[in-house]
Amino acid sequence: MRVLVSWLRELVPVRVGIDELADALTRHGFEVAAVDAAPEVPGRTAHEPDAVLDLEITTNRPDCLSVLGIAREVSAIFGDPLRYPPLAPASDAGAEVPVTIEEAGSSGCPRYAASVADVRVAPSPAWMAARLEAAGVRPINAVVDVTNYVMLELGHPMHAFDLDRLAGRELRVRPARAGEAVRTLDGEERTLRDDMLVIADGALAQAVAGVMGGADSEVTAGTTRVALESAWFDPISVRRTSRRLALSTDASYRFERGADIDAPVLAMRRAHALLTEIGAGSPRGGIVDRYPTPRAPVTVGLRHARVRRVLGIDVERDFIPTILERLGFGVEPGPDEGGGATWRVTPPGYRVDVSREIDLIEEVARHHGYDRLPSTFPPLRRPPAPRGAALEQRRLLRRVLTAGGCSEAITYGFIEEAAARPFVQADEDLARLKNPLSEKFAVLRPSLIPGLLDAVVYNRRRGRRDVRLFELGRCFTGTHGETAAVAVVIAGPGAPEHWSHSRRWQEGERAGRVPASDFYDVAGIVEGLLDAAGIEPSFEAADGAALSWLAAGRSAVVRSRGTGEPGASSLGYAGQLTPGIAAARGLPAAAGDAVYVAELDLEALARAGRDRRRFMASPPPRFPAIVRDVAIAVDRTLPAAAVRDTIRAAAPDSLVDVRAFDRYEGAGIAEGQVGLAFRLTFRHGDRTLTDAEVQRTMQEIGTALRTTHHATLR
Repeated sequence: MRVLVSWLRELVPVRVGIDELADALTRHGFEVAAVDAAPEVPGRTAHEPDAVLDLEITTNRPDCLSVLGIAREVSAIFGDPLRYPPLAPASDAGAEVPVTIEEAGSSGCPRYAASVADVRVAPSPAWMAARLEAAGVRPINAVVDVTNYVMLELGHPMHAFDLDRLAGRELRVRPARAGEAVRTLDGEERTLRDDMLVIADGALAQAVAGVMGGADSEVTAGTTRVALESAWFDPISVRRTSRRLALSTDASYRFERGADIDAPVLAMRRAHALLTEIGAGSPRGGIVDRYPTPRAPVTVGLRHARVRRVLGIDVERDFIPTILERLGFGVEPGPDEGGGATWRVTPPGYRVDVSREIDLIEEVARHHGYDRLPSTFPPLRRPPAPRGAALEQRRLLRRVLTAGGCSEAITYGFIEEAAARPFVQADEDLARLKNPLSEKFAVLRPSLIPGLLDAVVYNRRRGRRDVRLFELGRCFTGTHGETAAVAVVIAGPGAPEHWSHSRRWQEGERAGRVPASDFYDVAGIVEGLLDAAGIEPSFEAADGAALSWLAAGRSAVVRSRGTGEPGASSLGYAGQLTPGIAAARGLPAAAGDAVYVAELDLEALARAGRDRRRFMASPPPRFPAIVRDVAIAVDRTLPAAAVRDTIRAAAPDSLVDVRAFDRYEGAGIAEGQVGLAFRLTFRHGDRTLTDAEVQRTMQEIGTALRTTHHATLR
């Protein structure tokens, strides 16, 4: 909102400098984006420097999208009286234009005022044109400029129709007919829907209500009579229409945030006064005001004790009603409660943001001074509530993933359908938005991976070779609703470059490329997560039909194996992203590079996990362990988890740990097979094991591996 300081001072005669005025507004909750030099305003420039204040107005304060709204705040800040702009006298004469609000359109337009004026279309006086330009509005002609001037001054949009170009010289507020078209003032032909509101004459739609007028009834050089419109339109209706037509105007910007339902007649009288003042026209007859169901004023209770409790300071009792009355609120004293004062406060129509006691307390805090509020926390009189299990889970996962070299990303929940479609299973459907801002935000994400993949692309295009990202968030499908998940995406080198040249870097350099990440990198991250959650993981080959976005043979379903559980429950998946999906999102190609992903269901993790924060169920071991290694050759398609399960089944209770530490393919291994090496740890709880006992167990394990998997001991 651009406000000319000299215009502001006409409404509130504050005698402070421009910088002091800007600072005062900043202290009272307004953001002053800039203070620009003001253009010369002929005939209205005061004998002092002028400027334009560029204010950022939050969406909850549509009352400040006007010079009067800012003047009201300045009046409350400095205590200077507010002077309202002059209005034309009210008239009881009959209106010259019939107005009808059809019942079907009454919800979108509960109040509509109109009047007729004889006009002389000519350029506006220099002072009015200069003020409009200072506010960022292009002058057109005196009649149109008056409606724009009223909108900027009072905050209420208006429109002028050429009365002689209206069929039947009447105005009708009604819903648009499906497929009905109207040519708006920007020259575009727009097709309307039956849930949009229009202002029509006796035959056709002449304006899109609350958004833009029609070109067929616009004011031209030959116009001699106009029908002036000043109405209140439902914010939701205007917002929906504006988005669907991709048409945003100064009028829709104000209406969709909430205009003052008490302002239409006042705005009309101000327009009449301006037309007369600048010699551009004179009203004929009175103002027709269609307001079939007037809104009853709302009263909000305010307690002095509650103000003290919320703000942490004792605000003077007399200050509260004084400041609220300066802001236009009606204030009446209420009964004292336990020695504390109370008030019955009636918010004015332009304060659409005030409906609760806490809203009134905010107004008191703003004008009493945020800088006067205490900077210390109030004393705790009771212990804080314990953190929920879900919050603790997310904190734990963040610590583990960050310690594993990943960076947290936060991506949009709305994505384009082309990015979401590859991540939807056959029995699922996308959750689509009815009114998306654009095709880039047309659906809710079915997975966290698409957003993370775009983040990888963003980093790669800026020279970042190694990328490891994770995100905790919610996913949505039209079939299964909302789920919470954690996802990881890694791309680039599997090990950091270092002067010591680890084996992976040496091998990569010999092959002429960097050592890319592989499945075992992402699987290791998943294992770390599950270990922190108290879950024993297992990986099973993924079904390519169900997880079509993962590369076959390089992906797995992640399951948990809990003590005493009959089976393993699915937690998520891990594997290589199909190269076609990465290429479709624009990932720059790199030799030997691939993107590996993992996604786990947080609710499944919570169900399968165990509380690791407990004392040990048994004391530390008193007897030493014996470690043995076993190396075998098996079919390369056999999962290592199956081999581990066989080893555990063949060993007695003295086998306490089985870990795979090597996988080898090459010389000495038959084609179609792979060499696996496992480290076995044996320990007895009551005595020291002998080598002979361990050797017998190793022989039993070897027999089980040969029988079950046709393994060859190496």
